[in-house]
Amino acid sequence: MIIQPRTRGFICLTSHPQGCAENVKTQIEYVKSKGLIENGPKKVLVIGASTGFGLASRISAAFGSNAATIGVFFEKPAAAGKPGTAGWYNSAAFESFAHQDGLYAKSINGDAFSDEIKEQTIDLIKKDLGQIDLVVYSLASPRRTHPKTGVAYASVLKPIGETFSNKTIDFHTGVVSDISIEPIQDQQDIDNTIAVMGGEDWKFWMEALKEAGVLAQGCKTVAYSYIGPELTFPIYRNGTIGMAKNDLENTVNYLNEYLKDLNGVSYVSVNKALVTQSSSAIPVVPLYISLLYKVMKDKGIHEGCIEQMQRLFAERLYSSTTPVDQQGRIRVDDLEMREDVQKEVAKLWAEVTSENINEISDIEGYRRDFFNLFGFEFDSVDYNLDSNELVAVPSIG
Repeated sequence: MIIQPRTRGFICLTSHPQGCAENVKTQIEYVKSKGLIENGPKKVLVIGASTGFGLASRISAAFGSNAATIGVFFEKPAAAGKPGTAGWYNSAAFESFAHQDGLYAKSINGDAFSDEIKEQTIDLIKKDLGQIDLVVYSLASPRRTHPKTGVAYASVLKPIGETFSNKTIDFHTGVVSDISIEPIQDQQDIDNTIAVMGGEDWKFWMEALKEAGVLAQGCKTVAYSYIGPELTFPIYRNGTIGMAKNDLENTVNYLNEYLKDLNGVSYVSVNKALVTQSSSAIPVVPLYISLLYKVMKDKGIHEGCIEQMQRLFAERLYSSTTPVDQQGRIRVDDLEMREDVQKEVAKLWAEVTSENINEISDIEGYRRDFFNLFGFEFDSVDYNLDSNELVAVPSIG
């Protein structure tokens, strides 16, 4: 079938297998161009491996360190004239390229929050790899069913304390408008969001892996967070999501103690604002990213997901030392948060309107990155041709 992009708000309802393969190929080529990472990981588990930072982490480990990788994700293959999800095609393409280079790559498709998927993953590690030396936790989900209680939680995206009002953008039309978001009504909204996006599941994964004896001596684990500028604090860092990120970051203390007998270490990496399926859903953030892209590209310091993750692996996790901030966090948002960058973004924020958005922002770059997530708008792909659904499928363990 011929697959074209169909969108509803911040969601793209279709994805293109050849375009997704091109997206993965481009990232692999970047990592290879940077050379092998000295003393990098060799056996890696990526939880949330099919898109965004998780996919870029898997690519960085495999093609930057020749690592064997197992990816866990929840994606759908094509069915009855409907394309599969972008993450499915990304994972299929990743495995195809990895196998071409003689690299081990298998995947587990299912609910990563469940005990069943944890057990499946552990069985695959025991069978094929024995032990792993890096665990990347990069799950992004709006809901979670607790594996112990069966209670289903849904996260909410709200400020705390007072109504938040600011500018936002419809990145499809370029219309800048004002938005107001009412604050949470009770503590339950915070608790539910922490249950979905906090550190409990990361802790459950590490406990299950250690108890099964599949963590190697000197193992590392890393999860991802975001801080951002003050203008997004009410909806992000000081909002319900921020409370969940605080919980995630606080989990590092527990895990460092828990992994001490293995000489293991855990980190949270604070990453740059980028176009992902998750960030596109947050009001205000797409407009901020559009302005940020403009400033950082003008300064020659822009990075996408793959540049961020390659730098994280090469210059932080597997360098001779791992620099952290006062809270113990790795900061690869350092270029975004530079004073000169933020000063210019703040100036543009005060000026931006629907009329000047194309001149003073990189809204086109935002749109392109958004559609690239789903395999669209790659010059090397002819979208008028029938899409070949018989692309490689992930090696589901």
